[in-house]
Amino acid sequence: MLLTSFDPFAEFHRALGTNGGFAGVRMDAVRRENEIELRFDLPGIDTDSIDVTVDRGVLTVSAKRSEEYGENEKPFVRERVMGTFTRRLRLSDVVDAENIAASYDGGVLTVKVPLAERALPRKIEISTPERAAVTA
Repeated sequence: MLLTSFDPFAEFHRALGTNGGFAGVRMDAVRRENEIELRFDLPGIDTDSIDVTVDRGVLTVSAKRSEEYGENEKPFVRERVMGTFTRRLRLSDVVDAENIAASYDGGVLTVKVPLAERALPRKIEISTPERAAVTA
C-alpha cells in the first residue's frame, strides 16, 4: 500500500509561502483589560530561529523551519512546510510598544502587547451648572 495524500493547492501555497490563505503563521488574538495577547502556532520550530520585532508600529514575527532530511533520504510524502514564515501586524497607537513581551512554550509563541495608560477605560465626569456651583 502506498501512503499518499492529495492536496491540489499544496504546491501553490508552498510557492507563495502561505498556508490556506494565511501568511504561514496561524494566530489567535485575545483582548484583556490591560493588554492584547497574540498566540502564534509554531510547532517544531527551534526557538533560536524565532524573531519578534517592532518597527514603526509594525509587529513582525518570523521563524524558520529547516530541512530535516539526510543526504540519502528522499521524502515521498511531504506535508510539513519548511522555510521561513512571517506574520506582520500593524499596531494601534494605543499600545505600549516599549513593553511588549514574548514567550514560547509547547509550540505556541505568546506575545503580550500592553495597552498604553491613555487607552484604558475610564469614567468621564459630566459637568453640569449645579456641579460647577458646588465645586466653586
